[in-house]
Amino acid sequence: MSTALNARRPTPTPAPAPSAASGRTAPAPRGLLPVVLTATFMTALDVFVVNVALPSLQGDLGAGPAAVQWVMAGFSLALAAGLVTAGRLGDRYGRRRVFGLGLALFTLASAGCGLAPTAATLVGARVVQGLAAALMGPQVLAILRTAFGGTEQARAFARYGLTMGVGAVFGQLIGGLLIRADLFGLGWRSCFLINLPIGLAALAMVRRCLPESRAPRRPGLDPVGVLLVTTGLTALVLPLIQGPQLGWPLWTVCCLGAAAVLLAAFAVHQHRATHATLDTTASTASTATATATPLIDTRLFRDRAFSAGVLAQLAFWLGQGSFFLVLALHLQFGRGLDALGAGLVFTAIGLGYLITSNTTHRVTARLGGRRTITAGGLLMAAGLVLLAVAAFDAADGSVWWLAPGLFVDGLGMGLVIAPVTSVVLAGVEPRLAGSAAGVVSTVQQVGGALGIALIGLVYYGADGPTAAFGHSVLVLAALELVLVALVRLLPRTG
Repeated sequence: MSTALNARRPTPTPAPAPSAASGRTAPAPRGLLPVVLTATFMTALDVFVVNVALPSLQGDLGAGPAAVQWVMAGFSLALAAGLVTAGRLGDRYGRRRVFGLGLALFTLASAGCGLAPTAATLVGARVVQGLAAALMGPQVLAILRTAFGGTEQARAFARYGLTMGVGAVFGQLIGGLLIRADLFGLGWRSCFLINLPIGLAALAMVRRCLPESRAPRRPGLDPVGVLLVTTGLTALVLPLIQGPQLGWPLWTVCCLGAAAVLLAAFAVHQHRATHATLDTTASTASTATATATPLIDTRLFRDRAFSAGVLAQLAFWLGQGSFFLVLALHLQFGRGLDALGAGLVFTAIGLGYLITSNTTHRVTARLGGRRTITAGGLLMAAGLVLLAVAAFDAADGSVWWLAPGLFVDGLGMGLVIAPVTSVVLAGVEPRLAGSAAGVVSTVQQVGGALGIALIGLVYYGADGPTAAFGHSVLVLAALELVLVALVRLLPRTG
């Protein structure tokens, strides 16, 4: 999330997951969902809760504007740049092992954030937090894909969507409550230190509750691919985060141009590496060991559900990140609410989200993923139009005139987040689950950063806070209609 926050088809029924040890079908352990969703919640919460903490930590640490920006940007940049590589690490070395490493590192980095004596220390700890979140994110999706089958998988993804939404929607409220409570006199530090008991409890359950899974033993990780994707994503995400705040200086434009070249080179390299791996696999084992496994098996994109689903993910997250941006700006700067007051308004969207996200798996089973996502996208568009009408008609009235539009938008969100994720991953072979999850997670992060940069042009180009918010949400409503159109690219069986 940018520092600007401061100022289908029916889901296919995949085969049941084989156990890592024997290859026989095995039920998922009871504690699996609580453990992986705890990590998901902590990551989502830490993206949003920091916005509430920034004003007080800036005064406490004497942080300048650049340091405050990097408290946010360091986390987002490290997260986005590490996701693709982390997905393949889980495929190769074991998803439970990499998830556990990420969870331990995230918990340790949270302690570093909460105890940071200087702004520089805090920025460094936030970068480590982002890397740790990158290690966990693709493993969560891959574990859900490989540990569950059929209706259980749909229910698991619904819980995943619910958890992500709760962390995003209520993050600001939770942060406001923690700072207002001032637990043990910790102030803003409690927003980070709250992760310690939660993370340690989840970490103690990892080995007992998570089955190990990995792709078949294969060659190394493709260092050229790691270098290209890491530098390419850094060159893409960094200017998207910093550009709107700095007025798009020349270096940001150069970075975007370099990102296009690097990511194009990465795509070509992955395509060649995929075919080289196939060729060497068909030859002798000794020859095969000389070829590195690509980070992304480009055969994934031959699946229409995967490729169209990735586009739908991009459209959805373009709107999500920027929606939370303009809503927070409108409530705190346009309407003059403090962080806790703004967080209370977020409960309107949270209520709608909780209603539908708890039943999405049933709706998807009845209507199919494509129709469910379409219905959600249309509801979100309707809610955003209602928000625009309320903003213009009740600019000087109670902020709660926004509640009906927020509630309808939340209903739509709950129908989209889980299905738009499960439809991408449902048909992916288990051995490629980590690679596919890395792609999906990266699209989410890049889409959010790109959406914030684009909507910033609309928001800051408008005349006054009311027009800025109203025009922005109308553009976001149009984005939801783009999502609905892209969903039609999914196979007709949905």
